[in-house]
Amino acid sequence: MLTPPRTVVRRDGGLYALERALQRRGFRHVAGADEAGRGACAGPLVAAAAVLPEGRRGEIEGLADSKLLTAASRERVYDEVVARALAYAVVVIPAAEVDARGLHVCNLAAMRRALASLTTRPEYVLTDGFGVDGLDVPGLAVWKGDRVAACVAAASVLAKVTRDRLMVELDERYPGYGFAEHKGYITPEHTAALRERGPCREHRFSYVNVATVSGRDGRPPRSRRPAPGAPDEALLDGPGEALFDGPGAALFDGAGEAVVGGRDEPMERSGAPGGTVGVALGEQPRPPAPVGEDVVMEGGER
Repeated sequence: MLTPPRTVVRRDGGLYALERALQRRGFRHVAGADEAGRGACAGPLVAAAAVLPEGRRGEIEGLADSKLLTAASRERVYDEVVARALAYAVVVIPAAEVDARGLHVCNLAAMRRALASLTTRPEYVLTDGFGVDGLDVPGLAVWKGDRVAACVAAASVLAKVTRDRLMVELDERYPGYGFAEHKGYITPEHTAALRERGPCREHRFSYVNVATVSGRDGRPPRSRRPAPGAPDEALLDGPGEALFDGPGAALFDGAGEAVVGGRDEPMERSGAPGGTVGVALGEQPRPPAPVGEDVVMEGGER
């Protein structure tokens, strides 16, 4: 049996080389998926997926890993991705869900849901760093994929800008933590605010630094977060504000209208073109896990 010749993608081939090679092999619609907020100890986890057009229309000036762009550049590139993408989707996992199910499980579920929500069915999937199972199309996990593949970089920008905007909104609701500046990541200023004010409900209680200042560091990760509707004193040992989580999930269309939903959907989902933002809730939480399983900070190890 004859085997097809190998496709070699040179490291210096540029951001579009991998997608172009796949398209030459017959995979016209290549989707990229990435996330933002893994290392943050407050705020949601956000995942995104995008399919860029073939040819020059899919080449976006300034597109790069979102972490390498300035805030202004990210906003500009975000607008270009939204305008040019054949399809894109963004999924938002709230902090309570991260605590209930675990960071890595939520990360995979969010990227899977984002890919399933694409209105243009991908024929091949590229993900940043690790693979996503449960898809019915071939895929490849690419190390530092947001610096190697344009569709992954586009997804990283979508996720980062969406999450940054959400953190700015949370800063207005919960002043004093500096969410608008550090976006929920662990900085000296954020650590000082946590010690002074205690955590709010937008913090992730399965993270060691949050659990410690909340007085819950001796409990398993899944039980650290107070139950919805618990009084403020059950949440904070010191002064601070509490956000009571609402039940259910919301799926938002490109116009910002809410539709009750949030369940996993098959890859062949049909719908109107445009972006989708979803809050991923409604799945059964996992059993309690050992302390420290979910303490995954950016640059750290599991």
